[in-house]
Amino acid sequence: MAGARPAPGRAGAAERRAGTAERRERRAAETDPEVVLAAALRFLQSRPRSVREVRRRLDQAGFPTPLVEAAIGRLEELGMLDDEAFARSWIESRDRARPRGERALRSELALKGVARELVDRILAERRGARDDGVDDVAAERLLAKKSRVLARVSDPRVRRQRAYALLARSGFDPDVAARASRAMVSAADEAADA
Repeated sequence: MAGARPAPGRAGAAERRAGTAERRERRAAETDPEVVLAAALRFLQSRPRSVREVRRRLDQAGFPTPLVEAAIGRLEELGMLDDEAFARSWIESRDRARPRGERALRSELALKGVARELVDRILAERRGARDDGVDDVAAERLLAKKSRVLARVSDPRVRRQRAYALLARSGFDPDVAARASRAMVSAADEAADA
């Protein structure tokens, strides 16, 4: 068929790939450290990041390794890139908005490239800062957020199992998940009897 056009998605994808390759080549030839620093700052605009996340992003963009390391060093000097502050912020955010157990927090921070020793120390401080079990409180908060969905399950045994599964998926220790799911079901039963 003369005059037939290629499918719009395929031609566009090929052009984008060619454009991406050209951009990577330009970045690989970059000699100005300010350009790499500006790229790192743009990446940090949306939320705090770990050193590993920034390094990975700049490496994937194709910038030369010496310029990437110089940009990371400069950001650390300025206090804009700090794994300890990042990890504390991540944990506080999770505790506030999306409660997670220690196991999940460790896993998330490991994926972000935060050193295990640093995570261990921050989580120990988190446990020591509160008299109540911090994971118990976080588990109760998560179940409270999901209480409407769980309340639809009429069978208390199934409701407890679903609550336990939710907590287990969210990285809570089995003992914490069992205590919190039992407490949720017994509180719901007491409220129903009153």
